[in-house]
Amino acid sequence: MQVQFMPDTSFLRSRGRPRGYDQTSAVDAAMRIFWMKGYDQAPVDMLCRAMGMPRHSLYKTFDSKQGLFLAALAHYAETRLRPVWRALGPKGSLEEDLTAFFAQIVQLSAGDPRMRGCLVSSVLLEAATNNALLQEECNRRLVALESRIAERLVADGWPEEGDCPSQVSASLIAAMARGIVQRARAGQDAAGLRRIGQAAVRAVAGLRG
Repeated sequence: MQVQFMPDTSFLRSRGRPRGYDQTSAVDAAMRIFWMKGYDQAPVDMLCRAMGMPRHSLYKTFDSKQGLFLAALAHYAETRLRPVWRALGPKGSLEEDLTAFFAQIVQLSAGDPRMRGCLVSSVLLEAATNNALLQEECNRRLVALESRIAERLVADGWPEEGDCPSQVSASLIAAMARGIVQRARAGQDAAGLRRIGQAAVRAVAGLRG
């Protein structure tokens, strides 16, 4: 099944923008604050300062802090997650593509010491605990990644039935990637994370037998 990578931006608004306002730059600034601080720990006033936008304009444009977070997630998916998805190819062998995939996971989650982890697997996953809408958004994004991985496995001839079918194996690979992300969020160095990624690729090869 072909999974198309299309971020949802339907919640963006065009009204209430201050003079000289650039929405992409403002959302990028908000994304960085959420990524560094977490959703609940990012005060609206801090977001406003980073975006160069007064509070009333933020609410007019995005409706709420949650609306801004959803916009930041869509921007993150478009600008930061796209290389992760593209790494899966298919470009080379499955082992080569998974190696590239995990390398991108390490770069994403540990490439900038100010923004460690992942906006989805770290920040959104935590924020979704007590928020039904964010929980739905989180599940949608997690399932999309697993479906993309399963698509790559099927392209390599991975069985869709049996002890380790493609979808189950894809869920396991995604869980390994999230484990790397969480270690990065906790401060693990990139070299150590790369070794974990290499071990994950070897483990996946063993699943197929």
